[in-house]
Amino acid sequence: MSQIVNETIENLKKRIIATINFAKSEKLLPETELPEFIIEVPANKDNGDFSTNVAMISAKIFKMAPIKIAEIIKQNLDLTNSLFDRVEIAGAGFINFFLNDMFYAKILNDILEKSDNYGHSDFGKNKRVMVEFVSANPTGPMHMGNARGGALGDCLASVLEACGYNVHREFYVNDAGNQIDKFAMSLDIRYQQLFNSDSNIELPEDSYHGEDIIDLARKFSLVNGDKYLNVDEKVRRKALVDFALPKNIEKMKSDLTKYRIKYDEWFYESSLHKSGEIEEVIDILKNQGLTYENDGALWYKAKSHSLEKDEVIIRRNGTYTYFIVDVAYHYNKFVTRKFDLCIDLLGADHHGHVQRMKSIMYDLGIDGSRLNVLLFQLVRLVKNNEVVKMSKRTGRAIQLSDLLDEVPVDAARFIFNMKEANSQMDFDLDLAKKQDSQNPVYYVQYAHARICSILRTLKNDSITPCKCTLDKLLKLTTPEEKDLIRHLSNYTNELTEAAKNYDPARITRYVVDLATHFHKFYTICRVKTDNENLMMARLSLCIAVKTVIKNILTMFKISVPETMANE
Repeated sequence: MSQIVNETIENLKKRIIATINFAKSEKLLPETELPEFIIEVPANKDNGDFSTNVAMISAKIFKMAPIKIAEIIKQNLDLTNSLFDRVEIAGAGFINFFLNDMFYAKILNDILEKSDNYGHSDFGKNKRVMVEFVSANPTGPMHMGNARGGALGDCLASVLEACGYNVHREFYVNDAGNQIDKFAMSLDIRYQQLFNSDSNIELPEDSYHGEDIIDLARKFSLVNGDKYLNVDEKVRRKALVDFALPKNIEKMKSDLTKYRIKYDEWFYESSLHKSGEIEEVIDILKNQGLTYENDGALWYKAKSHSLEKDEVIIRRNGTYTYFIVDVAYHYNKFVTRKFDLCIDLLGADHHGHVQRMKSIMYDLGIDGSRLNVLLFQLVRLVKNNEVVKMSKRTGRAIQLSDLLDEVPVDAARFIFNMKEANSQMDFDLDLAKKQDSQNPVYYVQYAHARICSILRTLKNDSITPCKCTLDKLLKLTTPEEKDLIRHLSNYTNELTEAAKNYDPARITRYVVDLATHFHKFYTICRVKTDNENLMMARLSLCIAVKTVIKNILTMFKISVPETMANE
């Protein structure tokens, strides 16, 4: 919460405790220890700005009806020099408090003073946190799921930064293992088919069938001709991968740059094989008696953690499984690079992988609670009210690059971050391209542009905003003005909760609501008025709204236009 909100709640809590102590001294309440109680913001604003359950929670120890305890507190509570106007009792004993005008004036003044830093906090205590997201397989183009994971991951990293974490963004490149072997085989067969059109060589069912594989093989042939046709298969496949993989990775980097995602590091799986960290992790497990051999393979005793089945970590052909390589990667994160927290964004189909990873961390001497996995649901693409069918296996998937060619980046980043990660979503292509209030990002940007237009218009009339004293800000008393300021006062808390719950979509929804509050205020309250003090106070409110909208859009790497059509 903002400092003012925090101080207001703390002050109210002290006054409630002092009132109860006074009531005890006057024999109105029995002498007994007061249990912990909460002060919260009611869901319904008709129930006040803050509410407490102190009367309900203490009924048992005071052996008194909650309503009677609430009456005693209300009658003896001193609100002198507080930011509260009145107190009411509701229901069976809830006590509701209503803020006075000075609270709203102070909040607005605080926003104007902190400006770009408003809402930021030290909640994260500068802890080093890695956010690993997208990490798409480099054997093919990125798709719609990567678009959602990219927006969620990058926006989450930005929220954590605003809340005082030391954030590191990372992309994990699977440039080794089975996927690369399959990639090499697919490229090899397509390459041979280019020179042997009558050949009966066909791609296995579980290989890569996309047009991108054919295109890469063709490009390789343009450079090398047929000189690799008759060499050793391993040599040919290595040459193909060495040619094609960097091109795929470079395309990924280009697409993600267009999507406004910049990573601190692209970490290559192959580095784990070279560093010996995979062997190091396996040795730790062996020394703890957590491995065994069976049928020529090495297994990890996952059942020792009450998991459903044990896991193969070295196959009978001597190759490492994806599981053990991923374990070594996380060992590298926590032990080698010493991150305090690690957050992975994965598709919902990785659900079974999560508990295995957290459990094995404890075996490696790492607190598994420091690993947090955010699972996100896939996306359905909708156009003309119909679902666009996708098939990654046949190469007809909707790629990230295709999406960004069709819709503005602002819309893609904003809309993909509108819902919690674990909820399914439809991405409406038609909505994303609309230039009206139905498009949520346009709606928010329009609110910012409208405020800029107000300021320009007044400037043309030689009216310049000036710093308002608290007394002048006290003139903001309409329900619309108070609702708008109250919403602004929640921003710091919204950011903290978004960081705490790894839910950046909370902030996207918050800023849409902020735009709604502003548009309502603008419709009801005339900014330019003959009352100069009121006009300056309303201008201050407009600037505060403009500041918060700009802060959020900038944080999420979304453009902040000062002019728009129909403003």
